[in-house]
Amino acid sequence: MQKYLTTLKQYWGYDQFRALQGDIIQSIASGRDTLGLMPTGGGKSLTFQVPTMAMEGLCVVVTPLIALMKDQVDNLKKRGISAAAIFSGMSSKDIMLTLDNSVHGAYKFLYVSPERLATPLFMQKIEQTPRGQDMNVGSI
Repeated sequence: MQKYLTTLKQYWGYDQFRALQGDIIQSIASGRDTLGLMPTGGGKSLTFQVPTMAMEGLCVVVTPLIALMKDQVDNLKKRGISAAAIFSGMSSKDIMLTLDNSVHGAYKFLYVSPERLATPLFMQKIEQTPRGQDMNVGSI
C-alpha cells in the first residue's frame, strides 16, 4: 500500500486516503474487479487514478458527461499526467489522432463515453494496445 500512498503524495499532495479510498485501492491492487460506490465529492476518481499511476498501462475511463471528461483531463494535465478524452463534437481526424496516441502510449488516461466503447474503430484501436501493458478501466 505504501507505493499508492507515495503516488498520492507525489501527484495530489495528500498524505493519506479518505474513508473507503484505501479499501477500494487495495482491492484493485489485489487484481480483483472492483466496484466502488461513494458519494459525490467522496474522491472516487482517486480510487482509479492512483493505482493507474502506480502501474503500467492505459486506464480507459467511461463517463457520459463531456464536462466531467474535460474537467478530469484538465486536472490531470495540471498535475503533469498525460490524459485525453474522446467526445461528441470532435472531428474524425482528432478522434483518430487521440486513439493512435493512446495505442502508442502517449496517455495514461483516456476518457470516453459509453457509446464510444461499442464502435468498431474504438474496439480496433484498443485491440492494438500492447498486451504487455495492463488495461485498467474506470467509470465515473
